Amino acid sequence: MFTRIFGKPKEGTTSAVATLDKLSETLEMLEKKEQVLTKKAAAEVEKAKEFTRAKNKRAAITCLKRKRLYEQQIEQLGNMQLRIHDQMILLEGAKATTETVDALRSGASAMKAMQKATNIDNVDKTMDEINEQTENLKQIQEALSAPIGAAADFDEDELEAELEELEGAELEEQLLQPATTAPAAPVYVPSGKQLVRPAPQKQTAEEEELAALQAEMAL
Repeated sequence: MFTRIFGKPKEGTTSAVATLDKLSETLEMLEKKEQVLTKKAAAEVEKAKEFTRAKNKRAAITCLKRKRLYEQQIEQLGNMQLRIHDQMILLEGAKATTETVDALRSGASAMKAMQKATNIDNVDKTMDEINEQTENLKQIQEALSAPIGAAADFDEDELEAELEELEGAELEEQLLQPATTAPAAPVYVPSGKQLVRPAPQKQTAEEEELAALQAEMAL
């Protein structure tokens, strides 16, 4: 019965489980005996009643004596059952304690193994390998992105100087270009009439850029 309740016993708890099964069988046997004795005691009471009705006092007293003997045995059986219950409770607690300790020991062993597999030396070694692989990958990417052939012979400083010359020539050309529009002359309006200003002509993009450049040079 207890094997079914607690499952298949593990190593180290087989003795406790076997003992619990034996105690359970004994307890069941004592309960059956107690039921039998209880029925016999009740039967003796009925017999004593019949002998009493028949005016057979001696036979009735004999039946009551047997009833008391049965009751004494029933009391003894009850005490035995209490002791067995106490023993079963103690064994169940001991079994649970043992299994708990085994589980804790297994957990400690597993944690120790994990820490051994991931100690600080292994972690440092792994990080060094990662850094080394990262540096190798960076060098490979730089090698792949480097210019090859004729483009590798170009001087970056010469190219930048040439670009500055082009920008200077473009700026000089814009400064020498004459303005195409003159400022509008003020218009005299007699008193009492609303002054109507001529609509400003729309400047081209080059004129706007030149005006902005002249404003910056004037600062």
